[in-house]
Amino acid sequence: MKYFLDNVYCIYLAWFLIYQDALLPSKVNILDIAAGPGTVAYGLALFLQSSSGFFHIPQMHISYYSLEKQDAFQFRGLQFWRRYIESRLTPVNAFFRFVTTDIFTWKTQSNNLPKDFFDFIVISHCFFIDKAKRVEANNTYKQIFATSLKNSGYILLIVQNKKLFKIYNVHQFENQEQEKNVVDKFLAELGLELVWYRYLTSTGSRTSLPGADFAKFAQDKLPKKLYMSPILQQYFGQKHQSNYALDDYAILAKKS
Repeated sequence: MKYFLDNVYCIYLAWFLIYQDALLPSKVNILDIAAGPGTVAYGLALFLQSSSGFFHIPQMHISYYSLEKQDAFQFRGLQFWRRYIESRLTPVNAFFRFVTTDIFTWKTQSNNLPKDFFDFIVISHCFFIDKAKRVEANNTYKQIFATSLKNSGYILLIVQNKKLFKIYNVHQFENQEQEKNVVDKFLAELGLELVWYRYLTSTGSRTSLPGADFAKFAQDKLPKKLYMSPILQQYFGQKHQSNYALDDYAILAKKS
C-alpha cells in the first residue's frame, strides 16, 4: 500500500524507455517474479493508456504471468485491475496467469512455466543483502532465465539505489564509471549482460540526500499523495504527508 504507486510509476518509466528503444513488441509475454499485486502489469497498462493521445501504439496483446508466493497479493491485484483498468473505455488486452510459489522452494523440473516463451522477465525489488540468501535467489533466477526466456528476450531489473550499493558495501558515486562497475558486478552475479541502465531519481542528484534534507526537498518540490496519505495516516499511524518519490535503478539486460 505504502509504495505501490511509486513502484508503478518507476515501472511506467521503464516501459517507456523500452518502447523508446523499439524493444516492445505488439504481442508481448511477460513473467513478473515476486510480482506482488501486479505492479509490472499496472505500469505497462498505464503507459499504454496515457501515451495513446501522443503517439500511435498498435493494439497490443499482453500475456502476463505473476510468480508470487502470496496468493493474497495476486487476488487483490486482480481485483484492483478489474476495477480500475478493465473498466476504462479502452481497456488493455491482457491475459493473466498466476503461479503461486516461493522462489526459495523453486524446482526447475516440476514448475509449470512455459519454456522459451517470455519476451521479458521482470524482477522488481526482490534482491537480498544477505549473501547466502542472495546467492540462493540468484540461482533460481538464472534457472528461470535459462529455461523460460526467449533467446531474443530481455530481463528488466528494478533495484533501490541504497540496496544496490549496500549489497557491495560501497557508497553511491557521482562518478558514473564507478557506478557502472557496481551495476556490472550486480549483473555478473545473475549471469547477464548489460543493455542499458537508468537511475530514476526525484532529486536530480546521483547521491542520496540525508533524511532531513530529503524530507524538506519532498515537502517543497514533490507532488503530494493526496488520496494515499489519509489511508496511511488512518491505518499505519503515519503523522506526515507523503510525497511521490523515485530512487531506483532500472536495468535492462540480456542473457550472456
